[in-house]
Amino acid sequence: MAKIFVTGGAGYIGSHVVKALGEAGYEVRTYDNLSTGNRWAILHGDLVEGDIADREALKKALQDFRPDAVMHFAAFIEVAESVRNPLKYYRNNTVNALGLLETLRELHIPRFIFSSTAAVYGTPETVPVNEEAQLAPINPYGASKMMTERFLADLAAAGGDFAYVALRYFNVAGADPHSRIGQCYKNPTHLITRALKTALGEFDKLQVFGTDYPTPDGTCIRDYIHVDDLAAAHLVALRHLLDGGGSDIFNCGYGRGYSVREVVETAKRITGVDFPVEEAPRREGDPASLIADSSKISANLGWQPRFADLDYIVQTAWDWELALRKRA
Repeated sequence: MAKIFVTGGAGYIGSHVVKALGEAGYEVRTYDNLSTGNRWAILHGDLVEGDIADREALKKALQDFRPDAVMHFAAFIEVAESVRNPLKYYRNNTVNALGLLETLRELHIPRFIFSSTAAVYGTPETVPVNEEAQLAPINPYGASKMMTERFLADLAAAGGDFAYVALRYFNVAGADPHSRIGQCYKNPTHLITRALKTALGEFDKLQVFGTDYPTPDGTCIRDYIHVDDLAAAHLVALRHLLDGGGSDIFNCGYGRGYSVREVVETAKRITGVDFPVEEAPRREGDPASLIADSSKISANLGWQPRFADLDYIVQTAWDWELALRKRA
């Protein structure tokens, strides 16, 4: 079975992909500095603790393992922080990705799967948005990922045997149904996680940022995808590359949006807690609506989501929060 090298595999999405890779029989090595990830979240394979910016350590870990493909998750992901501290995002998400690609080229590692984002679209003119839409990010986070996509496209066009798949995630949520892994950040910014932690009393209130958007209830609309469905998308992308498929870009979402208010009401119903909610001004860098057209990945790679249900997403996230509290 093929050997897969995963940067950022101790983080939220990376750990679920490592889990899926291990369950599918792949040999996995995680490379992570554990700045936001957790050692216990790696359910399969081994861990090399190191920073993506440490070129020598990265090169050694790759040389020792000799992977057939690399999956790259090591990135900062907070939109609001990227607006406040853009250089931090360009340094890690863009410059370090460039360094990784240079190392892969030096070592002749030809297959690459990139963790991208719907933030590359900015505020799309048409919703649902497909992969042909103009890239116009409205925050440094989205711009940092867009630049890496351009690196990949140019590298693939330069000839040789390099091929990549970039997966543009919409809003990833939920957790392992057995509550072994899930979101575990010191300062979570994801709406569902914040809502559930508010229900547990870890936050005094949940803030809703912006109630005057041009949407039916005035709050932002997002397409929430369960993390295990996203992990499955990585596996079909990997199979595509291992079978000799060419470079491509795919959206990962369900094509169904939920407003912030709808998510809050779902969280209250599932937890049974009527937690406090406070309306707050808009956050800089938030588009009104982001919904995926994911028909391309289904048609081309055969990806079929299994968990396209907001109740299931929130329930698995809630079960994880309860398990996390016991773990502590």
